[in-house]
Amino acid sequence: MKNKHVNCLFAILLAYLAICPFRLHAANSTMDNQQYSFTKDMAGYTRVYPVDVYQSDHPYGYDFGTKPASHKPFYFSVNATEGNYRVILKVTALSDDARFTVKAESRRLLLLQEPLKKGEQATRTFIVNIKDRAIAGGGMVKLKSREFGKLDWDDKLTIELDAQQVVLEQLTLEKLTTAAVPTLFLAGNSTVVNQDNEPWGSWGQMIPAFFTAQVAIANHAESGLTLGSFRGSKRLDKVLSIMQPNDYLFIEFGHNDQKEKGPKDGAYGSYTKRLRFFVKAVREKGGIPVIVTSTNRRTFDEQGKIYNSLGDYPEAARKVAADLQVPLIDLNQMTKTLYEAWGPEDSKKGFVHYPARTYPGQDQALKDNTHFNTYGAYEIAKCVLEGIRQQVPALRPYMKKTVPTFNPAQPDAISSWNWPESPRADITKPDGN
Repeated sequence: MKNKHVNCLFAILLAYLAICPFRLHAANSTMDNQQYSFTKDMAGYTRVYPVDVYQSDHPYGYDFGTKPASHKPFYFSVNATEGNYRVILKVTALSDDARFTVKAESRRLLLLQEPLKKGEQATRTFIVNIKDRAIAGGGMVKLKSREFGKLDWDDKLTIELDAQQVVLEQLTLEKLTTAAVPTLFLAGNSTVVNQDNEPWGSWGQMIPAFFTAQVAIANHAESGLTLGSFRGSKRLDKVLSIMQPNDYLFIEFGHNDQKEKGPKDGAYGSYTKRLRFFVKAVREKGGIPVIVTSTNRRTFDEQGKIYNSLGDYPEAARKVAADLQVPLIDLNQMTKTLYEAWGPEDSKKGFVHYPARTYPGQDQALKDNTHFNTYGAYEIAKCVLEGIRQQVPALRPYMKKTVPTFNPAQPDAISSWNWPESPRADITKPDGN
C-alpha cells in the first residue's frame, strides 16, 4: 500500500514537471547566468508566460503591475547578486515604424528610440551594474529613508522596455568576473544620481547609453549629499571596497557643500581637503580619479547671462585638479555655455518646469532651477561625454562609434527630443537645491 502511494506521488510530480518545467528553473534564485524566452520553448531557456509576476517566491517575472504590450512600457525583474552583468536582449519588429527604448534599474538609459523595420530581428547587449549595501571587510552603506524603495538598492535586476511594435523574444543575463570590464564609478549629488521617477533626470543616468558593452557604469551618487556626507554614509568605503585597478571615480560635488557654514568649511576649507582625500584614496586603490565641476543653476542676469551661484567651489575644484594632476571635466563652464545658448526662456525646457496637473497629484506648478528633466539631463550628459573625449582619452575606445562630438553652444533642439516616459512618476523634489 505504501509503495502505491509513493508511485502515485512520483507520477504526479513527473506530470507537473512536464507541464511546468520553468518552475523548476525558478527555484534557483541566485543563478549568475540566466536565460529567458518569451515567445516559445527553447532548450536551456526558462519560458516566461504573461502570468509570471515577480514575487519573493517567484524570482523572475513582470514587475510593478505591468505587462508586455506594444504601446506601454513594462518591467521585467530577476533576482541578482552584486556585480556587473552582461544583458542581451533579442527583439523582433512587427511593423515598419517599430522602435524600442531600454532602461535598467532606476531609469538608467541604455538605448533610446532605436528604429527597426518590419520583421527585423535585433540583438542588443548592455552592461548593467548591480550593487548592495554590504562593504567588504565589514559595515554597510547608510541609506536615506527615501533610498530604501529605489530599484538601485534592491536584490534584483530590473529591465524597463518601451517596445513600440516590438516583441521581446529572449533575455540573457551573464554575470561577469570582477575585472572583466573596467567600471566607471560616479560620486555626486542630485545632478548625478539615477533619478527613479519622472519627470526628474540626471546626467549620471543618461551616460550609460553612450558607452559600449565593454565598460560598466556604477552610479553611487545620491540627492542632497556633500563630499563629507558621501564619505560619512560609507559610500566612498563601498566604492573602494569593490574598485579594481584602472577603474575610474568621477567626482562632482559643490551644490550642497556650499551650505556648510562651520568654521573649517568653505570652498578652500573642508571641500578642498575632502576632495584631496578622495583623490588620494582612489589612487591608493590603483584607480583613476576624475574631478567634475558642479553644474550651474539656472540663474540668469538681466543681460541673459548665467551668473555664478556656486561661489568659489568650481574654482576650488579646478585648483585641486591642477595641483594633483587629475583629469578635470569643467561641467560648470560647459553648462554656462549650454544655458546661455538656450536663453532664459527656452532653458526652462531643460529643467523641471511644468504647469500644474502635468503629473498625477501635482496641484501646483513645478519650478525647479537646479534639477533637470530628461531632456536637460541628456544634453548635460553629452557635455560630460565631450569632457571625457578631451580629458580622459583612455575612455574614448569605450564610447559608441555613433556618438557625435557635442558643442554646448549648439544644443539639440527640444523638438527633436523623444523620451518614452516611465510608468513611475513622483513630483517630490530631490534632496538638495
